[in-house]
Amino acid sequence: MLDTATKRRIDTARDILVGKVPDPKSQVEQITIALIYKFMDDIDAESEELGGTRTFFAGAFARYGWAKLVRAGLGGHETLNLYAEAITTMPENPGIPPLFRNIFKNAFLPYRDPETLRAFLKVIDEFTYDHSERLGDAFEYLLSVLGAQGDAGQFRTPRHVIDFIVAVLDPQKDESVLDPACGTAGFLVSSYKHILKANTDAEGNSTLTPDDRGRLAANFRGYDISPDMVRLSLVNLYLHGFAAPHVFEYDTLTSEDRWHERADVILANPPFMSPKGGIRPHGRFSVKSKRSEVLFVDYMAEHLTPAGRAGIIVPEGIIFQSQKAHKQLRKLLVQDFLVAVVSLPAGVFQPYSGVKTSILILDRALAKRAAHVAFLKVEHDGYDLGAQRRPIERNDLPQAEAEVGEYLRRLRAGEAVAGFAPTLGRIVEKEKVAANDDYNLSGEQYRPETKRKSAFPLVAVADIAKVRMGETLIKGNLTGTGKPIYSADTSDEPWAYSEPTRLSFGRNTIVIGARGTIGSVKYPNLDEFTCTQTTIAITVNPRLVLAKFVYYWLRTFNFKEITEGVGIPMITVANVNRMRFPLPSIEVQEEILEEINGYQKVVNGARAVLENYRPHIPLNPDWPTVALGDVCEIKSGGTPNRSEGTYWNGDIPWIGSTVCKDSEVTTVDEYITETGLKNSAAKIFPPNSTLIALVGATIGKTGFLKFESATNQNIAGVYPKSPKLLEPAYLFYATQKLYPEFMKLGEGKFRMANLSFVRERKIPLPPFETQQTIVTGIKAEQALVKANEELVERMEGKIRAVTARVWDDEEMSE
Repeated sequence: MLDTATKRRIDTARDILVGKVPDPKSQVEQITIALIYKFMDDIDAESEELGGTRTFFAGAFARYGWAKLVRAGLGGHETLNLYAEAITTMPENPGIPPLFRNIFKNAFLPYRDPETLRAFLKVIDEFTYDHSERLGDAFEYLLSVLGAQGDAGQFRTPRHVIDFIVAVLDPQKDESVLDPACGTAGFLVSSYKHILKANTDAEGNSTLTPDDRGRLAANFRGYDISPDMVRLSLVNLYLHGFAAPHVFEYDTLTSEDRWHERADVILANPPFMSPKGGIRPHGRFSVKSKRSEVLFVDYMAEHLTPAGRAGIIVPEGIIFQSQKAHKQLRKLLVQDFLVAVVSLPAGVFQPYSGVKTSILILDRALAKRAAHVAFLKVEHDGYDLGAQRRPIERNDLPQAEAEVGEYLRRLRAGEAVAGFAPTLGRIVEKEKVAANDDYNLSGEQYRPETKRKSAFPLVAVADIAKVRMGETLIKGNLTGTGKPIYSADTSDEPWAYSEPTRLSFGRNTIVIGARGTIGSVKYPNLDEFTCTQTTIAITVNPRLVLAKFVYYWLRTFNFKEITEGVGIPMITVANVNRMRFPLPSIEVQEEILEEINGYQKVVNGARAVLENYRPHIPLNPDWPTVALGDVCEIKSGGTPNRSEGTYWNGDIPWIGSTVCKDSEVTTVDEYITETGLKNSAAKIFPPNSTLIALVGATIGKTGFLKFESATNQNIAGVYPKSPKLLEPAYLFYATQKLYPEFMKLGEGKFRMANLSFVRERKIPLPPFETQQTIVTGIKAEQALVKANEELVERMEGKIRAVTARVWDDEEMSE
């Protein structure tokens, strides 16, 4: 368990470095090097105390001993030069094991400020170790500051999610354990701790024999394509008791060197993104694809031993995407491997990504004889879903662990599972999953119809309101003044109409979308207005019901239940009249509205923050301004011919200008093929490119591309010519300030920009370190702003919950 003092020291060390080393990964590397440096000196000191000799800092390397480095009287520049020299020459030290030499390989000091280094070393000097679990926990906490690993689509897996998967799979002391995309070895460390805990007697003593421990050391393996991740994994495992950890720099998807290796337990959170053109796998995969997430899941399933088990975190595309490879993979899993799917909340990977994920639980032996798949949904994982991920009381993971465990127990015991009703989901027959040949793995797909009851009398809308369709209006008569008009769009703002209208509504009327944006709900609360033929107006009897109470109730209603029509779906007046809902007394309605109004005020305030916040870059007259074309590569894309089927539904992401919303671009809706790329003007842009919309409603808006992707011709892709001159994130924020210049184009008519216009736009160019500081500050601000999104979601959830109190607490069938 990480003690408070150690956590505080690590936080302090990061705070000292942040001004000189803004990148979290570089911070981790610098602290890792310093911790290991101090750790080796502590081992030498302990050896001397026991009558031995120094081995790490002996001979020519004795001059680098920690005590000499931090001794009083050593000048700041002398300290800096000695430390920089020590870490760069440490790989040549014959007195340290190969693992440690590898840790120091390519190590260097990225800044030359003596005061920063002295403050940093002072904090590191406070650490005391005895090569115990404490050091391993300290290092794990240090690794927790790592977030998105950028281009590969990797994200640090939260420890509690790792521990949940490990607990479900329950690895044993004599089983082999593999993580084929191990990152910092979190799954391997958690599995090791799980086995140690399971083999401890009542007095806390280990029951593992020396032979057991030897097998454990040999049974744990990890692969990763990144040498940096391999290095961090080796350190993490070493500090948890693995003297010679087996972690290899290895491309799991394209190399065949280790294809023959199998494992009893496989755990991973594999990368979600694929490089340009997709993965180029060898031909031994069962599923033919170039998508990394598809190939990783296939790899893990195929590399289980006959009784093997796996836990895999996957993006939502694996769950329901309709591409051929995805469906083929799901069919393979359902038929031969899959026993359970656990849906996770969308914010599990905050603040690095809002990507929605699920956990696939595979069991090769059980799946062969099981006729069902368990689907569970985790709504809360013990932390809020904002950027800060603060602890909360609600945590569904323990219940999910218990329910998956009971389901698996019944399968192993040969007991019936038909009568087992998990509270977090449902058990679904494989035949039902396979029914439409799509093999959809979303548990919501198999939700049974529900019926609800209430303690209050149920009334039809026709009994408490007059329901009318809106009127047909002539667009040519629309002006900026006159009677407000509401339509079925999502905006709360009305049009205006100058001529007298046939229909007129007042303050007791709610407007719902009947065609187009079906189910949009508006409460104008005006003395007089009208609405279009795409809407239905519900004018309530104020003696029976409050209009605002009906408004909030309608916002929770599932309008799909009353939608009809195939070509043009719509809601009819007759269907609205038949809608039934509970009718409490006016007094109860007023109480409900009073509570809702309190929540609504919080929502309005939080939304004001979200709508008004803009990244701010301070201006300094000493900074030069540069044209984008002088410091950036700027290109546009293209659209493959849509009539050519071979150009589309490939493996290359392709996006249009609608993704430009002054935010990160993390999702893609369409894919093109290599053929489509070569036979069009589409171009691949690298991760961390800034995208600028050139035309249409989003002109001048930006996007920060987080994965390799092609774009259409309505986007300018902008990225630095020299990454040492211009920080990509700074470029993204700076270009947002250019929006007013795009708005001046073609005023009063269709706006369009070209690449020449973009190249001529100018941005301030502060020193590179200043750019990094600005980016760090903006990201800190955005984390605070992001918390308001969670606040809105929470308060709107409370509003829905208050409205739902008119129903009984539980649904009659679930």
